[in-house]
Amino acid sequence: MTSPGTHERLISTSALVIGTGGAGLRASIELAERGVQVLAVGKRRKHDAHTTLAAGGINAALGTMDPEDSWQQHAADTLRESYFLADPHIVEIVAKNAAQGIEDLERWGMPFAREADGRISQRFFGAHLYRRTCYAGDYTGLEIQRTLLRRAQELQVPIIDSIYITRLLVGDGRVFGAYGFDIVDGTPVVIHADAVILAAGGHTRIWRNTSSRRDENTGDSFRLAALAGAKIRDAELVQFHPSGILEPADAAGLLVSEAARGEGGILRNALGERFMEKYDPERMELSTRDRVALASYTEITEGRGTTNGGVFLDVSHLPREQILEKLPRVYRNLIDLQMLDITQSPIEIAPTAHYSMGGVWVSAEEHATGVDGLYAIGEAASGLHGANRLGGNSLIELLVYGRLTGGDAASYISGLTSITRDPGAVAEARQEMQQLLTGSGEESPRLLQRQLRNLMTEHAGVVRSEEGLTAGLEKLDALGERVANLTAHPDIAGFDDLAHAFDLYGSMLAARATLESARERRETRGAHNRSDFPEQSTALRGNMVWTPDAGVTFEPAAEAPDSFRELAEQGIDDSPAGKLAE
Repeated sequence: MTSPGTHERLISTSALVIGTGGAGLRASIELAERGVQVLAVGKRRKHDAHTTLAAGGINAALGTMDPEDSWQQHAADTLRESYFLADPHIVEIVAKNAAQGIEDLERWGMPFAREADGRISQRFFGAHLYRRTCYAGDYTGLEIQRTLLRRAQELQVPIIDSIYITRLLVGDGRVFGAYGFDIVDGTPVVIHADAVILAAGGHTRIWRNTSSRRDENTGDSFRLAALAGAKIRDAELVQFHPSGILEPADAAGLLVSEAARGEGGILRNALGERFMEKYDPERMELSTRDRVALASYTEITEGRGTTNGGVFLDVSHLPREQILEKLPRVYRNLIDLQMLDITQSPIEIAPTAHYSMGGVWVSAEEHATGVDGLYAIGEAASGLHGANRLGGNSLIELLVYGRLTGGDAASYISGLTSITRDPGAVAEARQEMQQLLTGSGEESPRLLQRQLRNLMTEHAGVVRSEEGLTAGLEKLDALGERVANLTAHPDIAGFDDLAHAFDLYGSMLAARATLESARERRETRGAHNRSDFPEQSTALRGNMVWTPDAGVTFEPAAEAPDSFRELAEQGIDDSPAGKLAE
């Protein structure tokens, strides 16, 4: 096993992409196609990126099913669903470029579902006026990841999926690379790069119940960007999915598809009451995601939940054949994880942190961060989703900005005349890592991660309040004192403990950004529910922007162009009939 004093490995590349999910791969492909040397690195296996979990589909106004659809209507639906907090320019760029994203995937062999005449099938998602969601069964994200990996391999893009990036390297306000280590043998790695694209996901892992796996979405992007001098936008705007399982502990938060409610599943509290009658008597279990999550949360917090802190979703009254045909993944997951037969017994579920709608502040055109040479894309970025994400938009965002940002990074690199490498930045990153490996602290990163997740669940969950958020920040300060006493203990199996320590560092910063921003958003809007401010505030139509030094500042939202603002203000029929929720 490598000792902390081991020689550093030095790698040089023109462009470095951090993250090997859909966003990182699409950016890498664009750079490679333009003849720019690129290296993609990630901390988990590239075949198992978070992108693979996206089941529902990917949006583009192709008009294959509904010819009257348009990019303007797609933009309008996105803006309306964002509660008018999305950046209208970003919304317009995604909607206009979505068809190109689908064409790229098609060209590279993506197996989209098709109609009998060969047209790409498109289906409804909630809050869409028209059918514009392309799909591949309920494995859309997995097929996109496979397609992008295939194309990256054709272009011989080097991908190293065992490198954990701990710091971005900045000199004179310009990025010049990154520092990290190999998770397998602990070798420290210095990567010199003329441009860096950050595609390392969001921060939903900092809640106890989350649809993210253990070592993903821990806030790495937030910390890397913020310490490099970038800003965080909309950290408080987190989408909670209504139905994540509670057991076993290492799978808590795994999603039970909303198709289970769509097929006729019934929600009951621990008293056996069908509680959606109280919250949305017309739509019942087919209500919107945020309303169902809020209803379940209310039942649990008012004492009508299960002993595990959940409610029951029951499909056992449905015909067995229907369950096996329509909900095969749910059926299989519950057998595998709980030995529970959902054709016989109800599923215990609770709201689960699902998607970071905020992230690194980026410009609309190319997703630059304000730090020269540094970009952020995918769930790491912000601006498209506002206070509520339109189902099916996350996957198309990867394709659109992977291409556009990769292209801009290529131009930036080719135009560089000089680059400053600051040895002090490397020394600081090196010292941070060695301190974790050689320190005498007694705190364990995994145990403190659990403390943080409990804190965020209690104080910044589905419903927040000034009192709760302030108490959460006080607990975070106390937890920070313990984090300062952290030591990583590598063993013969590798350097996972060091990775957990840096996961914790990222999560602590993301938690502070979230708590402070949530406290400043004194209104209820979209996924952000304030019990002490239950109404939406016109004055707060804008974004909370956070930095470690300045805390929270407010940026008013820009006005959308007439081309789709008027469509967005019209509203649409939001009945659930025939529509999926992602």
